[in-house]
Amino acid sequence: MAIKVFLHKKLINWKHPMNKLHLIFTVSCIFLFMRCNTTSLHSTDFSPENSFTNGIEGPATDPQGNVYAVNYGTQGTIGKVSPDGHMELFLTLPNNSIGNGIRFKNNHQFYVADYVNHTIFEIDIQTKQIQVFAQDSSVNQPNDIAIAPNKTLYASDPNWSDNTGKLWKVTSEKGFELLEDNMGTTNGIEVSNNGKKLYVNESIQRNIWVYDILENGKLSHKTLFYKFEDFGLDGMRFHKNGNLYVCRYDKGTVAVLSPEGKLLEELQLTGKKVSNITFNFDYSRCYLTMADRGCLEMILL
Repeated sequence: MAIKVFLHKKLINWKHPMNKLHLIFTVSCIFLFMRCNTTSLHSTDFSPENSFTNGIEGPATDPQGNVYAVNYGTQGTIGKVSPDGHMELFLTLPNNSIGNGIRFKNNHQFYVADYVNHTIFEIDIQTKQIQVFAQDSSVNQPNDIAIAPNKTLYASDPNWSDNTGKLWKVTSEKGFELLEDNMGTTNGIEVSNNGKKLYVNESIQRNIWVYDILENGKLSHKTLFYKFEDFGLDGMRFHKNGNLYVCRYDKGTVAVLSPEGKLLEELQLTGKKVSNITFNFDYSRCYLTMADRGCLEMILL
């Protein structure tokens, strides 16, 4: 958006002190207007820098407020951070697996996507028992996952070598079922709060697509929800108020989109490579995984 101010020298005496103050005030107002999509909310560190590797991802929050994120200290692990910031190694994934997206199935079980062995694990947080939920060697990764109210999983599946991607439906009965091929670099993925729509972004192409979810879990009516003009896209989560929070990788912000697809604001982070987001259970704060800093950042909402 460009704004031009035309000054008529014959009508205004800019040497007069009051007119100079008027000019300063006018320019300041214009500057604030141009920054209307910024916010006063800024992040703070929730875990120390480099406590995780640059592969930090996930994240997900349990009912007690503990945050789980992958690659704590070393690749292939999952770390646990308590609400007061205490950190510990939760577990190490088997068979040299490396996790990415995490989603809770219920209060004591979560899923984690393993992009090395093309697997989605189901993990019990009480017993730490790990089971294979689904596995398919024809899958590129998977990368991030979302869960519908009926417990159907949806998985993004980028191929970074040629900037393409796939979209999968995943169930225990049928495993990975291909929903769409030849997409852009599918990455962030989320189900709407009412369970009726699926949102998928393409990192390189900077598109966010929305689909209707049918009763059988398949998709229809693909529509462009929002397109960004710069920087990359990564993880996405819905707030309880219906706004979609989108990680802007390399920009160091989280974009907040309304249910109608309008950019409301962007939340400023310390790092630049924000890879994913989760909320606590009352949505009073969000936690961000930062690949360039190897840590979690937090914003009080």
